[in-house]
Amino acid sequence: MTEGMHAEVYQSEVAAVSVQYNASSPSPINWRYSGNQLKRWRTKANVTREELAAASNYSPDTIKSMEQGVRMPTPRVLDAADELCHAEGLLSAAKDYVKREPFPARAQDFMLYEREAVSIWSYETLLVPGLLQTKAYATALIGNFSPPLDEETVEERVAARMERQELLTRKPPVACSYVLHEAVLRGCQVDREQLLHLLELGKRNNITIQVLPFDRAIPAALGGPMVMLETRDHERFAYSTGQSVSQFTSDPAVVSAHIERLSMIRTVALGPAESASFIERMVNAL
Repeated sequence: MTEGMHAEVYQSEVAAVSVQYNASSPSPINWRYSGNQLKRWRTKANVTREELAAASNYSPDTIKSMEQGVRMPTPRVLDAADELCHAEGLLSAAKDYVKREPFPARAQDFMLYEREAVSIWSYETLLVPGLLQTKAYATALIGNFSPPLDEETVEERVAARMERQELLTRKPPVACSYVLHEAVLRGCQVDREQLLHLLELGKRNNITIQVLPFDRAIPAALGGPMVMLETRDHERFAYSTGQSVSQFTSDPAVVSAHIERLSMIRTVALGPAESASFIERMVNAL
């Protein structure tokens, strides 16, 4: 974090971006449109859901959820419906427009701005941040999501997370500063490989990793995880997540509050060298 950043609030000439998502956020519009067309063609051709389900090897309830846009219409369903409804390729053509999104809806805006970041500051309370995860850790984490995700979705999201990590080696380098609560390092999915990975990443000149031990935690550290980033255009954003709600915003008041809280946490956390020693002791204890 740049010196004096905790006392500075970025004043943008454009309107502040503030996006909130919760569990009821709508599915992608291309899913809903394709599902609507699927239902219209099926109804026009007098094809029942049961018939389409049998032809595509899905249950009628799954076909219903696709038609309602709740689930992504799969290529198999679109091809089966195209043949049954004699759509002459018009339904099959939708396959190019309903590809599965690599990130959950509530994180997509953050991911877009993350690509443009020149600086990232993060505090995490329970999970290893996505950019610092090993593939095994990411797979275990995403694979145990609740409600469960299908294997294809797990593979796609793990691949997308690994692709995001190219940001760490990008040129020019992105300045990354992480503070990890001790609970992160003692998580049930954290193994020797993940701890060693953190040590290796901490050796990079653009990545700083600090540990906040249990006995150093202050009230400000109990407010949950947060990420702040700055883009090439010097816009500053704050991103915070909860169980079912997340907020991504450039509101100066929110950004300033996040900066102040992170500054307090970084002050009491172990320095980079002390943090590396802390993690090394954990590795040796395994």
